[in-house]
Order: sequence, then C-alpha cells, then structure tokens
Amino acid sequence: MARALLIVLDSVGIGGAEDADSYGDVGADTVGHIAEACAEGRGDQSGLRQGPLHLPHMTALGLGLACEASTGRMPPNLAPAGSLKGAWGYGVETSKGKDTPSGHWEIAGVPVTFDWGYFPNTVPAFPEKLTRALIERAQLPGILGDKHASGTAIIEEFAIEHLKTGKPICYTSVDSVLQIAAHEQTFGLERLYEVCRIARELCDEYKIGRVIARPFQGTPETGFKRTGNRKDFATPPPSDTILDTLTKAGRAVVTVGKIGDIFAHRSTGKEVKPNGNDACLSAAIDAMKALPDGGFVFANLVDFDSEFGHRRDIPGYAAALEAFDRRVPEIEAALQVGDIVIITADHGNDPSWQGTDHTREHVPILCFGPGVKPGSIGRRESFADIGASVLVHLGLNPGGKGSSWI
Repeated sequence: MARALLIVLDSVGIGGAEDADSYGDVGADTVGHIAEACAEGRGDQSGLRQGPLHLPHMTALGLGLACEASTGRMPPNLAPAGSLKGAWGYGVETSKGKDTPSGHWEIAGVPVTFDWGYFPNTVPAFPEKLTRALIERAQLPGILGDKHASGTAIIEEFAIEHLKTGKPICYTSVDSVLQIAAHEQTFGLERLYEVCRIARELCDEYKIGRVIARPFQGTPETGFKRTGNRKDFATPPPSDTILDTLTKAGRAVVTVGKIGDIFAHRSTGKEVKPNGNDACLSAAIDAMKALPDGGFVFANLVDFDSEFGHRRDIPGYAAALEAFDRRVPEIEAALQVGDIVIITADHGNDPSWQGTDHTREHVPILCFGPGVKPGSIGRRESFADIGASVLVHLGLNPGGKGSSWI
C-alpha cells in the first residue's frame, strides 16, 4: 500500500495571485524576488551565504518552471539544467485571508469561505470588552502593546516594562490573530499558555483564527529573544479535513511542527513538535521511515515565515531555502516503492515587500517519488487539489473536495 509525505514550506510563495490587489500585494513574489536579490548581490551575507540562489534539487523537481508558470518569468538560476525528477505545478488559493489556517485548511480540503475577524490598525487595537475580560479572567495587572506590531520589535519595546509590571505584551497584525508575548521565567510558560487559552475562548466572538503564545527569554543586559516554545491556539476547521478522513479510515497519521496547533489537535495523530526547520524535517524523515503502509506524514517548516519572511531578511530566507534544498536527497532516500512526497506552501511572505506581513501569492506544488511521472500538473484551481491527490494516492475518496492530479 502507498504512503505519503506532505511538506509545507511556510510562506514560500511564487507570486502571481490574481486577487493580490485586494490584499495590497500586487507584484509580491517571494521566491522570484529572493532569486533576483541573490543574483544582484543583495542576498549576500558574510558567514551565511554568497552568490546566486542555489537550489539544484528543487529546480530539478520543477520549482523554477512552477515560478515561470505562475508569474510569466523564470527567476534567475532556477531554470532546470537537465531532465526533471518530479511533477510540478502551482496552486491558487480560493480561501479568504492570507494566513496560516486559511492556507493549511484549504490544502487539507476545507477552503475558508467565511470572513475572518480582524483587529483594526488603531491604538488600542483590541475591543475594550475583550481586554477587560482577559484581564479579569486571567487575573492580570493589565496588558501592554494593544496594537499592530512586529513580534520582535514589540518585545524590544515593552520587555523591560513587562518584567517590571508582570503585564503580558498583546499585539496583532493584518492576520486574524491575537499574539501574547511573555517572559518564560518571570511570567511563566504555563501561565502564558493558560492566558492564551482564556484569550482563545474570548476571541471566538470576534471570529479570530488564532491566539499565539510568544514566549521569550533574556535580560536588559543580554537582550531578548523569542524561544521555540511558541504555541498556537486555533479555532478548529468547520468541516472534516483529510486528517479526519484518514483517521476515520484507521490510517496512521503523524503531524510535525505546528500542524497540530493549526488543526486544533483534531485527527492530528502522533504529534511531533521540535524547534526549527532542520529538526522538523529530520522528524518528518524519521516518521516516514517508520510509517506503516497507507500512512501519512504532514509537516510544516515555519522558519521561512517566522524567522525570515516577517523579519524581511533576504539573505536569511535564501540560506534557509538552500539548507532545505541540500536535504532533499535525504527525503528521497527515505522513500519506498509506492511513496510520494508533495512540497508546497500555504501563502507568501516576500522579504523584499513593504511591511512585515504575509503576501497573497500562488504556491508551488512539487510532487515526486519512485513511481511519479515527471512533467507538468498545470495550474491547480484550489490548494484543495493537494489534499485530494494525497487521498487518491492512499486509496481513499476525497469526497469532492479538490481535484486530484493522480
């Protein structure tokens, strides 16, 4: 029986979304602009990386061709040099929003057809009713922030006051999210999680997709840095995803990284949550090696988004892409006859773009494995085609959610 591995390169978009104007993102192109920056020397950083973007394995799988099909132009140094090793195409998001739940849920067969709630770009950003209830129920001395902000910048702005007062730092963005940052030691990690659980319940009234715990460590002398103990408290998908279908069919499911959080821990099987791209990819490869016939591994690699996209770090993003590409042969070595791997993304986060938020883009779809025929799978009119293809490959009926290319 077949097995499947689905890897989401968080925010690795390839431009071209037709509705980008509705999001202020016309012209955004995460991979294309990184490749151009590297070709021009703007992706160089001493001790990190130098020169043109070097992604030989993903290029051989069709990444450059997917970029060209999406935007009409081939990014520098991403044209395939020889025969292709995989099926390639690109996906069009139909969900409302350009955030993590929208992209992942649609990949898993449940496009978001309703409007998420958002907090306005004002100070304060949160409704007084919500703030008052959070303070009272969580027994807080108050909150800090209460505005749209970059996660790293707002910690720098309020960390010292947070340490003095015990007030958590609360902020939001253009996404449907309430983020709460607090010091792991002085505030306490478990207390932060509990405050987020209370906020999650309070945010349901406002149709907010996620409440995110953002713990950090450090001192005024050493500086402050976020830790790997982030935790997302998401509202559950409104209907069954491919994870539900697989679980009901008795199939083995392993979810890696923040997948469990994104799907509110529903039908997410064995959850593995290491810190960082490399550790998550290693966990996914190990899970694949041990996976029984008919099983499914679903992994998210979040560093592209959280460490480099939001921080508008072109060299860092390029280096992360190259680090992943170097490990593609390890993925291939873990495969058995009948297995497939699908590499895709959930949205864009162009590090050359204005602001610090996600960008509305198409996503690459790269499919490979021992029995996969190389070539174009074309434009996929919904991310749901990815989930449908996983189910068909595993011998299950997608139930009309998406159109399989398999």
